[in-house]
Amino acid sequence: MPNETFTISELAREFDLTTRAIRFYEDVGLLAPERVGVQRVYSSRDRARLLLTLRAKRLGLKLNEAKEILDMYDSPRDTAAQLSRFLGVLGAHREQLESQLVDLEANLAEVREQEKKARTALARAQKARLR
Repeated sequence: MPNETFTISELAREFDLTTRAIRFYEDVGLLAPERVGVQRVYSSRDRARLLLTLRAKRLGLKLNEAKEILDMYDSPRDTAAQLSRFLGVLGAHREQLESQLVDLEANLAEVREQEKKARTALARAQKARLR
């Protein structure tokens, strides 16, 4: 429902976050709850932005990248430009992950090679001890 509101505790429970994390997202400008006295009142828009922020984090995007993308959707600009920027951010992030994957695969190959050498050396040592 578009007019539904939420407390910070409700959002924290729903998304399995601490209230401190939600306040941090406010501090960086990802959320902008209204205030009723001292209580924060989050709108459906805030809830959707929180959901998208968490999705962006799972994708490995930086919070400033998530904010930039979310803010683009709040402006009345051209959707094609927004999607183009989003694809640019995703593409750059994918390239970074692929590079890290190459490094990890090389590291794993080295670990496997060292394990193989250690097993061979251990087998020789155990065989020599039995003589």
